[in-house]
Amino acid sequence: LRLITQNSLSSMCLKQFLSRTVPFAQVWKSQFSSQSLVGNKNIILMGLPGAGKTTVGRIVGQKLDCPVIDIDDDVLETTWNMSVSEKLQEVGNEQFLEEEGKALLNFSASGSVISLTGSNPLHVAGMQHMKKNGIVVYLDVPITVIMSRLNSMKVDRIVGQSPGVFLRDILQFRKPFYIKWHDIRVLCGEDIAAEVVAEKVLDAVKRYQNSELETFISTRSGRCGGSMEKDSHKYFSDVVTEGLAPDGGLFVPERGLPKFTAGEWQSLIEATYVERAQVILERCIHPTDIPASKLAEIVGTAYGENFTCAKIAPVRHLAGNQFILELFHGPTASFKDFALQIVPHIFAYCIPTSCNYLVLVATSGDTGSAVLDGFSRLHDADKQRIAVMIFFPEQGVSQIQKSQMIGCQKENAWSVGVKSDFDFCQTAIKQIFTNSDYTGFLTVEYGTALAAANSINWARLLPQIVYHASAYLDLVHQDIIPFGSPVDVCIPTGNFGNILAALYAKRMGIPIRKCICASNENHVLTDFIRTGVYDLRGRRLIPTSSPAVDILKSSNLERYLHLLANEDGQMVTQLYNQLENQGHFQLREDLLKKLQQDLVGGWCSEEDCLAAIHSVYSTTGYILDTHTAVAKVVADRLQDRTCPIIISSTAHYSKFAPAILRALRITEINRNPLSQLHLLSSYSPLPPVHWGLLETLKKGNEDHEVCAADTNMLMSHIETLIQNHFM
Repeated sequence: LRLITQNSLSSMCLKQFLSRTVPFAQVWKSQFSSQSLVGNKNIILMGLPGAGKTTVGRIVGQKLDCPVIDIDDDVLETTWNMSVSEKLQEVGNEQFLEEEGKALLNFSASGSVISLTGSNPLHVAGMQHMKKNGIVVYLDVPITVIMSRLNSMKVDRIVGQSPGVFLRDILQFRKPFYIKWHDIRVLCGEDIAAEVVAEKVLDAVKRYQNSELETFISTRSGRCGGSMEKDSHKYFSDVVTEGLAPDGGLFVPERGLPKFTAGEWQSLIEATYVERAQVILERCIHPTDIPASKLAEIVGTAYGENFTCAKIAPVRHLAGNQFILELFHGPTASFKDFALQIVPHIFAYCIPTSCNYLVLVATSGDTGSAVLDGFSRLHDADKQRIAVMIFFPEQGVSQIQKSQMIGCQKENAWSVGVKSDFDFCQTAIKQIFTNSDYTGFLTVEYGTALAAANSINWARLLPQIVYHASAYLDLVHQDIIPFGSPVDVCIPTGNFGNILAALYAKRMGIPIRKCICASNENHVLTDFIRTGVYDLRGRRLIPTSSPAVDILKSSNLERYLHLLANEDGQMVTQLYNQLENQGHFQLREDLLKKLQQDLVGGWCSEEDCLAAIHSVYSTTGYILDTHTAVAKVVADRLQDRTCPIIISSTAHYSKFAPAILRALRITEINRNPLSQLHLLSSYSPLPPVHWGLLETLKKGNEDHEVCAADTNMLMSHIETLIQNHFM
């Protein structure tokens, strides 16, 4: 009895228990199911006709012991005194929607499970009314499954259907309305039982109600908090704005990334890239941080008209068992666009309006123009409170990359060349972020906080997971493999972010067998994968024609080591302290064996890189960029040809025209970048020359700031920008 009263049972419940007129299990169920889960709110099930809303609603209602209301049966037909089909036939499509919406506006309930009609979401006022006291759960069923169900149910007409209008088109037309109104999405495959869907609904509602389960920790803190105390929770919106953890580590989800079932992945096979991105990101970002409908809007904006290919990240067959994942169709022609078209909008949504923000970025080339372009597409009001400063190695990027960064400068975005290499730029940025005296001064003096948009920012990694998952689903959709068959992926990487995203996709359920790390002559990562020794002693950065891989300190490797070591932040701290102080560290033998189950590595010389470009063009007419060529060479050496291999094409060849022209053995190269692209275009290559680059280069080069390799000089440039833009 004491235990019961301590749990705050109502007096009525206590009387029922003492009188024994009601079984105790029933009392417990009625008091601690629907009430504790959603209080007086309704659980509102929404989806296409045939999605199973009515059946699932009844099961959910039984599990929660709460009222179940079917809008069709219990509201519309009761109000109209006729069947829904009769009403539709009587008044026609447009009037039916109005009548249906009026009935919804006159309806109210609390603490119930409500199954909407398939057309309810088309009435704006009605849905606004319903959302005031409800959590809207979207039962997302593939259209082919819906059509099969409707056919077996012998449904001959739904709202909107008329002569010459196909059922599939009506169903496709409705989906954006469901996206607009949903709070939660539940993926439903073809053979999933209604009982299972009901459990998924309850799990999704529990997640929606409890953001405490999705906090972030530093890679250098232990499970018990380390330097981050237990009560110092960090949420997604926090890590987006803070970038780097206070202890110098990188933020990672405390409980890891969500896992999709095979059925959930299969339900996305027919989905578009935008739809896949919406689903995956919804599961990785709690709706408390960004509501699902807002996130869907952000994804739609990021991947709408900004990409030159409708498929966004198409997979193209190259030869044999090799496939190219084309990640260069964005506005700045590199894979960085996938994150940096979406991150600025996420960042603008998450930051408080009471403070200005300066985003600092170190780039080896592609990130700079992608950041500048992405933040330049913000709404004007956001650009007034968010500025961007890019630092790049003055002699460490291609002429075209430099032209892009200079050409992309806007009123809120600047780029500064540094007389050093990328590693200095990246290290200097980290030092600035961890200099509490300096960051505190900027906050107090100028009301400005610093933020990061490099790959150390967690929000940069999430969109990259999407395209690795999407590439696998595309191979299934193209009937190259059945779902569940493994693939290998080969990724040119220096900072480890892109390949880490593939490893995360694998952890989330995508059947990736091996991730092949492709390095150029700066092969510190490949050596580490082979030996377990990360050794910078005596290494000198070698400039190559694949500058995005010209990196010695691979920042995102820290996240993978944290994952590999079962979140042992103390071990990660020791390794990186040793790297900082002694220039090297060695992985334990047991961890090296685990690593080698995920990863293999190889590297490619400059000569072999250029030879691969020539060879592929000669046999296929397809031009690889220099980074993709590095991956092609390594893939040829390391693949065992027992499964397909997806090679990430991380940049468009147009960005590296001089190297491409040399590889193709074209002589008499004009030094003007625009002339070089026109020359390449004359060969009718596959894919065509990138239009965005052509447009940028037509603007010509402007002057840009250049500073010495001195962290204090970088800090001076930062303060000047803040004074000019925010004061």
